[in-house]
Amino acid sequence: MKKTSLRSLSEKNLARFQSLQIGNDCAIHALSAAIELLTEVRLDPQELIEEVNRIWWQGRFYRLLPKQGITPPLQVRLTDYLANTRDLPIQAELLHINPELLRLTAQSDKVASLVTIYWWFGKSPSIYYKDQPTNYNRPEGASGHTMLFAAYDPEHKSGDISTPWGFINSWVSEGSGLFWMSDPDFRRSWGIPIPRWGKNAVVLLSLK
Repeated sequence: MKKTSLRSLSEKNLARFQSLQIGNDCAIHALSAAIELLTEVRLDPQELIEEVNRIWWQGRFYRLLPKQGITPPLQVRLTDYLANTRDLPIQAELLHINPELLRLTAQSDKVASLVTIYWWFGKSPSIYYKDQPTNYNRPEGASGHTMLFAAYDPEHKSGDISTPWGFINSWVSEGSGLFWMSDPDFRRSWGIPIPRWGKNAVVLLSLK
């Protein structure tokens, strides 16, 4: 499979769209990066976090609870809310696709894909930074994490491990590289069949 990346940008240029999360806000950071890549409009993640937490108490639900997770269906609703309130030329839909189709989304200048991976207790997938061999994902409990799919490079390695899947990830702010996963780890964690949300869920943002 050939190498591809969002808007044909280099890893270094894609990495500058990363912003560091403090709480359970990975989806907002990923969504902010996707919007900036598609529209060149930067929405400050921290301001969005405060707004989404505040309006939850007004009956406008774009996350499970204040400061809690944002599921793929809620990511679609939040994108629509931001498009309407900021007059952004974007729309979102929740799809269930295979990894081969996901790779193809990076070839278009008009779409960006938010993916949410999951894992059970003691089975967290490894996530590596740039070409470093250190696993940055070591939680003990079951959890989930949303990232923006940014690149596919069949020749990329983190240490001696083949890691072809590259993501804009909220574990660093404007870093010098992407975060990468092996093919088995990505397919397994993205393919967990979570009830109601389904497996291989992708929130596809597209320009209108």
